[in-house]
Amino acid sequence: MTRIGIAGIAGRMGKLLVEEVAAAGCTLSGGSGRGDDPRALFAASEVVIDFTHAHAAPIHAALAAELGKGLVLGSSGLSAEEEAAVAAAAQRAPIVYAANFATGVNLVIAMAEKLAAALPGAQYDAEIVEMHHRQKVDAPSGTAIAMGRAVARGRGTTLEEAGREAGRDGHTGARGTGTIGFAALRGGQVVGEHTLLFAAGSEHIALTHRSFDRRAYATGAVRAAQWLQGRPPGLYDMKDVLGLA
Repeated sequence: MTRIGIAGIAGRMGKLLVEEVAAAGCTLSGGSGRGDDPRALFAASEVVIDFTHAHAAPIHAALAAELGKGLVLGSSGLSAEEEAAVAAAAQRAPIVYAANFATGVNLVIAMAEKLAAALPGAQYDAEIVEMHHRQKVDAPSGTAIAMGRAVARGRGTTLEEAGREAGRDGHTGARGTGTIGFAALRGGQVVGEHTLLFAAGSEHIALTHRSFDRRAYATGAVRAAQWLQGRPPGLYDMKDVLGLA
């Protein structure tokens, strides 16, 4: 049985993770909260699941590397520097880092890459619309960015090279050909909604995923933790866990 620790155990996701660890037949090795030293949690665990805050990700990744433990990282809004720190730690520890751990979302992301490969950017504009609860602090969501990166991969480029169009307001000029657009909506207690739209002059194609319960994220994260046990160091994502890579 995998010994799983939970960073942020007292939070909304933390409580769901406790339930899912038990449901999976794994052992809860402990949890940490604000102000706690996470070193003890990593020492007692085989894998730690972290859905806390972006600024904690490099700290937890470094501990995983130092102590030879696994890390499942679901925090969103990481900066380029924080992502680089996680990637560096993955050279010495197995880490699953994903924008979203729900199985359905990852299938949609895989489909997005395939569709983008068949729908050239010169004819099909790609727009991503996402909505979340009013408390979410980062925008666009990590899942929306993952969708955008999938579209870019399908078109043989990167999101940075393709160009992002977000926060349109006022006289912005015509839409750039081949760019990837983002729109972020916030309100109420929406768990998560994402729509990827390919818009051409003759047709529109839309992929939509709606989350109604955060438990889907917790279930996927525990699945990732079980999969990670015994893996060699490396930076993995849910495509690896689900066999979609």
